[in-house]
Amino acid sequence: MGTGGRAWGGVTRRGAEAEAEATSASAEWRRAVDRARRETESPHRAGAPERWEPDVWVQEPERGPAVRTAEPTRRASAARRAGRPLPEDLARELVTAGGPRRGSRLQRELTRAAEAYEAGRYPDAQKILRPLADAAPTVAGVRELHGLTLYRLGRWRAAKAELEAYHALTDAVDQYPVVADCERALGRHWAVDERYEQLRRASPGTEVLTEGRLVLAGSLADRGRLPEAIAVLAPYERDRARPKEWHLRTWYALADLYERAGDVPRARALFGRLVDRDREFFDAAERLAGLR
Repeated sequence: MGTGGRAWGGVTRRGAEAEAEATSASAEWRRAVDRARRETESPHRAGAPERWEPDVWVQEPERGPAVRTAEPTRRASAARRAGRPLPEDLARELVTAGGPRRGSRLQRELTRAAEAYEAGRYPDAQKILRPLADAAPTVAGVRELHGLTLYRLGRWRAAKAELEAYHALTDAVDQYPVVADCERALGRHWAVDERYEQLRRASPGTEVLTEGRLVLAGSLADRGRLPEAIAVLAPYERDRARPKEWHLRTWYALADLYERAGDVPRARALFGRLVDRDREFFDAAERLAGLR
């Protein structure tokens, strides 16, 4: 998965625009697996299952696959674009929440918060969004952006609460992978299983479901259940003449799992396939070279 522009939360809506890699399930999978690889290489930790260590995550992925979040609504995506006015429906919700006079100020504040998020200034965005969420608790776009900002700051419980409020307001499941990844970060792996099952039953778009699968596979790998993690992604291993981005991300994660499980031939085959498709696809070429 290549580096893309930061999005309001679009971990999965990659067709409309290059959404934020660092926010995505597959990006966090890469971080987690990289940490697992380094721990496994340590003589003191050989064979120990990887523990989730959110405090050591970095802004950009280093190497390996990763695991984390879902797409925002279209209006949220539009609202976060710097320098553009808020969508009319979102602007109306803010006026309804704050009244004509106060509503205008809320609109300006949300625009500022979206610009800060877009620029990667998450602490600044959070300072704006905290009082904004208090002032407009029924505006779904505010709760969503606040939740995603908290998520980027590693505040898993608070992020989960905001994104659950977003779901309650919209009944949308597009951020369920993000919520599931918060559960994973908190070590609540049973909750990851439940979230994925809820997501699967909701039958969301392919990209959102892909992110959910990556979170689930990462959670299983965290628990040392590599065969089960592989089984989650293996049905999507088949080669395709015209693979979509989600296929590539899944192949990368699966290749990494095969390597971790000691199945070097299959890992080599998948990394080789990725290199054939796109030699610049993350660090697939480097990973392949390391397996020769």
